[in-house]
Amino acid sequence: MSEAEHELSVSCHIAAPRAICWKVWTDLKDEWFCPKPWRVDVIEEDLRPGGRSAVQMFGPDGEETGPMEGVFLEVAPGERVVTTDAYAAGWAPQTPFMTAIWDFADEDVDGDGGTRFTATARHWDAEAKARHEAMGFHPGWDQMMAQYKALCETSAASA
Repeated sequence: MSEAEHELSVSCHIAAPRAICWKVWTDLKDEWFCPKPWRVDVIEEDLRPGGRSAVQMFGPDGEETGPMEGVFLEVAPGERVVTTDAYAAGWAPQTPFMTAIWDFADEDVDGDGGTRFTATARHWDAEAKARHEAMGFHPGWDQMMAQYKALCETSAASA
């Protein structure tokens, strides 16, 4: 099995430097992390390996996702963040769904000093990947990516 076999991914060029993209990722998650009109509450983001990552999403008609709980596996500021829901804080095992990988790389297009941002969901098996696709991975993550890109570029323009 290749690493990519159970992956779903979205990527885009952002006309903003990595430092701004990183700041938006870390400080403004409540403004881009889920497709509008849904909203997200960031419960905790302890950005260090083993630190807790917990968010909860709320829909426009009162829907809720129970808290999405996990831990950070890797944090390389401005470069990469890896989280998994295979564990809750304190390395308490829980039923895994995916590992999320967020990559930031320099990508200068026409002198814009931009960033290539890639968000990857790596699943344990084909069934989990198919379930995520059926839940609307691409419409949801594509919209999340568009919101993130717009927020990064607006932040860069006002910096």
